[in-house]
Amino acid sequence: MSKIADVAARAGVSKATASRALSGRGYVSDETRQRVEQAAAELSYVAHSSATSLATGRTQTVGVVMPPVDRWFFAELLAGIQESLFALDYDLALYGVPEGSETRERLFSNVLPRRRFDGIIAVGIQPSAHELERLQQTGRPLVSVGPYSEGSSAVSIDDAAAARIATEHLIELGHTAIAFVGGTTDAAALSYGDEKRIDGYLAALGTAGIADEARVAGSGPTLSEGYAAAVGILGDRRHRPTAIVAVCDEAAIGTIIAARRLGIAVPTELSVVGIDDHEHAELFALTTIRQSPRDQGHDAVRLLTQRMDDPDSAVEQVAAASALVVRGSTAAPR
Repeated sequence: MSKIADVAARAGVSKATASRALSGRGYVSDETRQRVEQAAAELSYVAHSSATSLATGRTQTVGVVMPPVDRWFFAELLAGIQESLFALDYDLALYGVPEGSETRERLFSNVLPRRRFDGIIAVGIQPSAHELERLQQTGRPLVSVGPYSEGSSAVSIDDAAAARIATEHLIELGHTAIAFVGGTTDAAALSYGDEKRIDGYLAALGTAGIADEARVAGSGPTLSEGYAAAVGILGDRRHRPTAIVAVCDEAAIGTIIAARRLGIAVPTELSVVGIDDHEHAELFALTTIRQSPRDQGHDAVRLLTQRMDDPDSAVEQVAAASALVVRGSTAAPR
């Protein structure tokens, strides 16, 4: 196996120069860099990660903390993060742990403070547990993905605005009996983003003068939990809403399935709006608020590399794009 000394000898430079040329750290003329890279290619030389770390002071590894990736949003977000990190020759150390779990507490208390990372991307952090502050105390460059972004560079959508726009779409169609599916009834377990989406829903009803019609069917942000909550709220014929805003597309799809099984036609008897533009949204003709978690992952890496290159740079917060996409799950009330 070739060593850096072999590359240096073939290129006619010192080992230090060869290391700088291949790592990109420190000044090397273009002509020398090309000669070193050609020598490395001819010798099939690949730098060992530990050697690169010693030469640059970096681990070439980014820690990513997020909820389990069994949901579409987090899987897409992780794909975007991974694409960008790999393009920069960075490794990724993933910690996919549930919010509020003992494992997550141990991660923040014992694991992350001891690990050597060049930076951290935190997804779905919990304000109630002061997770952002605890990550900032590690002294590593940090970027968060999600609505709770105070004091750090962040990528997020305006969750309150997303739910407000979804609700206003239904109001403009003529609906007044509009329910909200999602947002657990357990205040301690309610995520910051879900709470903001409920706030947006309530704000739209208040502006329209129909705040008394507000109904929130608490559930987790999954298809099965959305289905269960929708069955409960749609099973009452006397007080059945004519429209539902779901906390996310998975809960919205669960709502549509529940309506079909109860013999309720969508959209003639029930209109449904989600948030996300899930990969299956088109399949269910779901009207939704579109966001791109993969693009948010790319943005998070871009912000993190800026922080790693210049830790004193100003905090930057990126507002990810979101827009109403009207499909066949919404219509004027019958």
